Amino acid sequence: MSAIEFLGATFQNPVLLAAGTAGFGREVQRVIALDSLGGLITKAVTPEPRRGHPAPRVAEFRGGMLNAIGLANPGLDAVLQHELPWLAAHVKRARVIVNVAGATVDDYVCVLGRLNAAPGIVAFEINASCPNTKAGGLEFGASPTALGELVGRCRAATSRPLIVKLSPVLPDIAAMAEVAAHEGANAVSVVNTFPGASGGRLGHAVGGVSGPALLPIGVLAVSRIAGRLDLPIIGMGGIRTGTDARRYLEAGATLVAIGTAALADPRTPERVVRALDRWLS
Repeated sequence: MSAIEFLGATFQNPVLLAAGTAGFGREVQRVIALDSLGGLITKAVTPEPRRGHPAPRVAEFRGGMLNAIGLANPGLDAVLQHELPWLAAHVKRARVIVNVAGATVDDYVCVLGRLNAAPGIVAFEINASCPNTKAGGLEFGASPTALGELVGRCRAATSRPLIVKLSPVLPDIAAMAEVAAHEGANAVSVVNTFPGASGGRLGHAVGGVSGPALLPIGVLAVSRIAGRLDLPIIGMGGIRTGTDARRYLEAGATLVAIGTAALADPRTPERVVRALDRWLS
């Protein structure tokens, strides 16, 4: 398979592990051959450690999975001192993208400022689906004004490429991608999980829907953005097979990311790499 150029870096193949499903790499190292993939997107990093929502955090249903993790992570200091050095020492060929989250714009700026000089990071993925506490819980990506402020402040905080991760519930996702690009985003990733109610099955009332049900939603989002903007796209949502990944690539994605399917079967990403290798060859 030919290497892929994305945001100034070379990826050996277009398959990534999606944020939140691979931890910081070491959590899955015994079950997934990380260096066989194009890269991985880390779990979200916030300034402070977060314990996340109470258990149970995951519930399966026929079309996929509902999760309410609550951005649990060890916090910025631990990521700098332990997680990123481990990645640099153990992951040699796969590229590393760091997901960034927060409750305020200042949280994002804090994380980006501290991580900007950290070695081994290809880009930052900005989670624009987080609730903005200063806006009464409205998601950062829910309005052009809020998204523009978030991306603009993030752009000023780092010299590294920025990927903005958008929600599938936006009424015009291509227009919001345009806002992100105007404020300095170098790429977008679509789509994030779809909000859903747990019906009492999770420790938190609301979770994110992922898995096969997201496939047509994600492919449509990629197609709409690619049809309006000349902007690199990471397509994600519902990928289980090489055929699923092809749908994203044919719709206009440069890279694809696998999440829920890798949790169900850790061999899935490598199978998708082999399938795409046959197709692209």
